[in-house]
Amino acid sequence: MSNFALGSYMPMDSVVHKMDPRSKIIIMLLLMISIFIPSGITGYICIGIFICFVLFLSKLSIKYAFRSMKPMLFMMIFLLVINVLVIKTGIPWIQWGWFSIYSDAIYQTLYIVVRLLYMIIITTILTATTKPLDLTLGIEKLLKPLEKIKFPAHIIAMMISIALRFIPTLIEETQRIMNAQASRGVDLDNGSLKEKLMAILSLIVPLFISAFDRADQLANAMEARGYNPNAQRTRYKVLKMSSLDYIGLISSSFLLILNIAICFVL
Repeated sequence: MSNFALGSYMPMDSVVHKMDPRSKIIIMLLLMISIFIPSGITGYICIGIFICFVLFLSKLSIKYAFRSMKPMLFMMIFLLVINVLVIKTGIPWIQWGWFSIYSDAIYQTLYIVVRLLYMIIITTILTATTKPLDLTLGIEKLLKPLEKIKFPAHIIAMMISIALRFIPTLIEETQRIMNAQASRGVDLDNGSLKEKLMAILSLIVPLFISAFDRADQLANAMEARGYNPNAQRTRYKVLKMSSLDYIGLISSSFLLILNIAICFVL
């Protein structure tokens, strides 16, 4: 858990780090839409190549990006078990008495896993190459037109930024509580189902208390510094789009159109 990557900013001198946060957010949204288009293996290969190219430009290793998938392993195994037990279509690969594994169960699981993998890597690239304050400013600027209909753009942007910022902190806090509980004899790995549930409960309760305590401390600190979400604010940093941003937007838009075209061909 201490190596969890999602939400951590990595200060580097790369092309992606220099891009405008607004363009990176829009590119992420375009890629997310592309992922949910049923364009088959060809479409997912194109998305994978694009993501690997962005990783290369951002100077982030694939190993670093895959670290964000560790907390999702349990859910992936759970999905595999459910699909194997429920989906009984396609070619039977394994048959052993009443138990059988069909090809569609494996394909469906891989389909979901690849989607999750791409979404988490894209989000990891965004948070690793964008400072939390820049991310807040970018989200706020993109939502600013909605202020005409009384939409709280700044408040929503601040909430999203704080949530992303505190993901690594909560992961570290979880690891600290687990180590403390283990030193007191709590076994999170072995025992009956009831004992495991009680052990998890002993982990969740102090984690929630710690999270609420951190939220209260953060609110008091912001209030002590005179923070007012409804006040008119000025910015020291002015966002400005460059040629790199337009190239990224055009490339991600082309990828989206390509996936739509592949979907219609299929």
